Amino acid sequence: MRFLAFTLLLFFVFSCTNDRKNRTNLIDFVPQDASIIIKTSNLEDLKSSINNSDFLNKFSKTSAYKNLEAKLENLKLLKPNGELLICFSNDDSDSLQYSIITKFTPQLFKRDSIKNYMEETLEYENQTLTKSTFNNNTFYSTVIDSTFFAASSKNIINTALSNPNMNEELVKIYNSTSNDKTFSIIINTNSPFIKSFFIEEALNLKAVTSYIAIDVDVNQDYLYINGITKAIDSTKILNNVFKGTIPQENQIQNIAPFDSDAFMSFTFKNFKTIEGNLKTFNKQDSIASSSPLFDNIIEVGTIYQNENRAIALNSIDFIATEDALIGEQTIVANYRGIEIYSFSQPSLFSYTFSPLIKNIKANKYCILDNFFVFSDNLELLQSIIASYQNKTTFSESETFKKVKEQLSNASSLLLVTNSQSLKSILSKNFKDALDDSFSNYSTSALQFIYDTNFAHLNAIIKKSKATVIQNSVSEELNIKLGTDILTKPQFVTNHLTKEKEIVVQDIKNNLYLISNKGKILWKKQLEGSVLGTIEQIDIFKNGRLQLAFATPNRVYVIDRNGKDVAPFPGKFNDEITQPLSVFDYDKNKDYRLLVTQGKNILMYDKNLKTVSGFNFKSADDAIINQPKHFRISSKDYIIFKTQNTMYIIDRVGNTRIKPKTSSNFSNQPVFLYNNTFTTTTLNGQLISVDTRGGVSTQNLNLSEKHSLEASSKTLVTLKENKLTIKTNAVELDFGSYTRPELFYIKDKIYVAITDLQTQKVYMYDSLGNLIPSFPVYGNSEIALDNIDKNQSLEFVTKGDNNSILLYRIN
Repeated sequence: MRFLAFTLLLFFVFSCTNDRKNRTNLIDFVPQDASIIIKTSNLEDLKSSINNSDFLNKFSKTSAYKNLEAKLENLKLLKPNGELLICFSNDDSDSLQYSIITKFTPQLFKRDSIKNYMEETLEYENQTLTKSTFNNNTFYSTVIDSTFFAASSKNIINTALSNPNMNEELVKIYNSTSNDKTFSIIINTNSPFIKSFFIEEALNLKAVTSYIAIDVDVNQDYLYINGITKAIDSTKILNNVFKGTIPQENQIQNIAPFDSDAFMSFTFKNFKTIEGNLKTFNKQDSIASSSPLFDNIIEVGTIYQNENRAIALNSIDFIATEDALIGEQTIVANYRGIEIYSFSQPSLFSYTFSPLIKNIKANKYCILDNFFVFSDNLELLQSIIASYQNKTTFSESETFKKVKEQLSNASSLLLVTNSQSLKSILSKNFKDALDDSFSNYSTSALQFIYDTNFAHLNAIIKKSKATVIQNSVSEELNIKLGTDILTKPQFVTNHLTKEKEIVVQDIKNNLYLISNKGKILWKKQLEGSVLGTIEQIDIFKNGRLQLAFATPNRVYVIDRNGKDVAPFPGKFNDEITQPLSVFDYDKNKDYRLLVTQGKNILMYDKNLKTVSGFNFKSADDAIINQPKHFRISSKDYIIFKTQNTMYIIDRVGNTRIKPKTSSNFSNQPVFLYNNTFTTTTLNGQLISVDTRGGVSTQNLNLSEKHSLEASSKTLVTLKENKLTIKTNAVELDFGSYTRPELFYIKDKIYVAITDLQTQKVYMYDSLGNLIPSFPVYGNSEIALDNIDKNQSLEFVTKGDNNSILLYRIN
């Protein structure tokens, strides 16, 4: 249950009622004392994304994580179909309690054959409750108005049954969340679980806002966060300090040294507006005069370096701001041609901008173009000057530029941290120390943009990547599934984006569709293992693609959302012994589906109806390879083999060619090579049959155990440790090799092979030259393609027993 622990732990760091008798939405059942509500529409994606996240896995040793892991173990018993809510609260004894809410389906909670599981039935006010104990953890559940409600406490169930009242403000906030992200979370800032998002103690979460509702996109290397915050009373900073202000473009990154720990920036169009708000918020005399220093300032920033602080003012009128400092012209130092002056009002900034600036005394300043920078630490001022002149500020760093792409240019409040400050903020929300390194997270950001009565929130925590070297091979994704992988991963086309996605099956016969960003789009239980390669068809002729394939007793056609397309799946009593063959003779999408059962082949149309005009009855023996279709000079050829016979028939099943010889064939496929139907014999001879039935043989000196791969003009063979590409021989180390794979992409030939013994993937060009940066780690055959909008090729292979690796060839 690690994924749920991490979901909550992540937000340890970033963080009017009306009677409702008819409760139809899940939010209507949320306990009123819930501090945190997590929403997901795809539980499998949530599990995978959290477990594969480098950032979230850093919390696995904390006591908070372990507590949640134990509390939520029961959730693994549920298989929701659609939206699910997980709510957290503390009871009167300050103990963590949870509730789980989702729509009831017959498949949701199946208890048959579950080990270490017991249950009993209870009654409460004419409602049946189930008390379940799983691995010594107890929870209670019931169904209310077709909604499944489970909780760690019977009192929570009782309250849900007897008190249908709902917080209308919470409903509005909930409705702002999305359904297409990894998950969404609503945080009541009165929550005892979450303390702060900021470095400054005064900016604790409870002081900043009342509710936070955010959508979280979790990837292996990043977290993107978007949402809103809402303050429902006049004591909150965001609701009062920024009221009536207009966010401006943040500029402090242009002077903040990249080696500083963090910087915080807040902006406004008119200083008088935010000054009045701050005086009201701090209960200061509203008619007291203010310093003219701030009259032309639109941005104030704090730069953090160790224990030292600097205040930066961004002026839209350099001359007027300089004139306001006419009495502060005593030079105390000169550094790199920049004068550093004394400043006689060190507490001015804390007094004027509290609580955004607290406990900072600045008695020196310098001027860098339109920036006026104040600090009590001379070395920090010198560091800012040097970084500004050397262009080694945050704005010049590639990591900040990538982070900024996910942010708005203008914000009311912006915090940007390095790895140490990120860890420091995280640590505020845990009782025990975080002992893992966050050094790969060199730049993270949190942004608030004030709007009328609420604020937009954006955040990004992204792992920094090394600069890509040309001709290198980089690992882009390492996707871990909950179960070991059965089939080799392959690419399929997303008809909406025209990009590629990954499909793979695990040993429990679950089929997964995974985006090229590593998100599990769906998981579907199949009856048996997939035979061969999954095909894609456009069964409705509307541009939308479906997956078509066979298992030993089923033929499936599945749409993009993981749903069966009627009338599929087709059920077969006799075993299907070869992969499903899909033929589109005239390229008009009138598909023919060829099912092989032993020595019989059955032809179906796209509606799973038998094609009546197909006359082929039976082969003389079991068919040993997947039937293939070729077209030569407007004629169709369907080809398959038994051990002693090659069958070449037309589209209605009549013999088109009868080869003038019989052979003891291998189980290698038949290819169209040099306009002949080409395969091998059991003893390794190359057999080629032309369109008149003429047969030629060639001794390739292959052993009985060999592999053959071919395209129209390229032949690839493997014998023991000898790989031959055309006429180019490659001596491999002795090992256990997969069959070679031949790819023709962008007018270039690639041949890939994997040594399962040493767990290495090799890739060669048509001349037998090893592609630079190979071999790389891998445990299966690969799929190679350009999967996204960049020009680089990517390939996917199996990693560890339960993981998929996606590589990019740069």
